[in-house]
Amino acid sequence: MKILVAVKRVVDYAVKVRVKPDRTGVETANVKMSMNPFCEIAVEEALRLREAGAAAEVVAATIGPAQSADTLRTALAMGADRAVHVLHDPDPARPLLPLAVAKILRAVALQEKPGLVILGKQAIDDDCNQTGQMLAGLLQWPQGTFASKVLLDKEKQKATVEREVDGGIETICLKLPAVITTDLRLNQPRYATLPNIMKAKSKVIKKVTPEDLNVDIRSDMEVIEVTEPPKRKAGVILSSVDELLDKLKNEARVL
Repeated sequence: MKILVAVKRVVDYAVKVRVKPDRTGVETANVKMSMNPFCEIAVEEALRLREAGAAAEVVAATIGPAQSADTLRTALAMGADRAVHVLHDPDPARPLLPLAVAKILRAVALQEKPGLVILGKQAIDDDCNQTGQMLAGLLQWPQGTFASKVLLDKEKQKATVEREVDGGIETICLKLPAVITTDLRLNQPRYATLPNIMKAKSKVIKKVTPEDLNVDIRSDMEVIEVTEPPKRKAGVILSSVDELLDKLKNEARVL
């Protein structure tokens, strides 16, 4: 069985995000970029399933500019077998929406014919949490979102997924092929070793465009302006509980 893993290039989680002076978007020039943390978890889970004998091949896929190849190289260095790069130069005013991403991934999935597609539950740049669900809908495949544990049964062609919900743990069974999105507690991604980083340079990255896949990615949404959130006011030290109650009642008006 083949596993397709979608990965995304984002501003590194440790970098403080800054808005461009013209407020057209977020500053990405000379900013450290890395693989979305949830996508790292997705890659790790695919590799573990392959190592357990549940899959024969792991294919990483991404959508983005030429620089996104670095993200694919990271996935290959972690252990993915090969990669697919859908080239797309982003327009800050008309970003690639989750539905367009899902349409592209659907086209890739129809070409690759995987038994399982794994994605991070969301990207840390837009926090949409929509692509996996939309992809499952477009493919008409069952979906298991926010997975904290995944078990595959090759003989029965089923996947058992544990999900963390408000009331505890929900366990669902999916017929393959299926789409799974990963939560934080699913695993701890491995670090790419130097030998694997060197090997990744010789692994195949197939390059295609949305036009090659016959996918229309025109956006109906336009970003008018991006602004930073207002700065928090300095806190106040109170001398007594009575003063606290007074402020909660008369200033905050929450009592």
